[in-house]
Amino acid sequence: MNARTLVRLTFANPASAIYLGLVGLAMAIATAVTLFSPDPGFVWVLPALCAFPLFLFVTLAEGAIRGEGKPETWLFITELVLCVLAQSLVLGTIVEASRGRLRRRPRPI
Repeated sequence: MNARTLVRLTFANPASAIYLGLVGLAMAIATAVTLFSPDPGFVWVLPALCAFPLFLFVTLAEGAIRGEGKPETWLFITELVLCVLAQSLVLGTIVEASRGRLRRRPRPI
């Protein structure tokens, strides 16, 4: 698997593009509420729920390594973005495999 295939599976696949668009919209709404509201509350839960399965394990592992306390914002957002990209790659791989496009076919000469 080369870099072009990874980019195609992560970004250019329709299912992955829709997923990334929804997560981007959730992050944009959370950022706007955080910037323009005096009390944003739990607005960042929605982007975290979009990346839930993998983000839960990454956050638990980071909490176990780091210990108690509130994580920095840059670490939270970096974990969120990396988990979303990893899940987008898995989603694209599942969709392409179900279509049968990931099988190696000999090219006709």
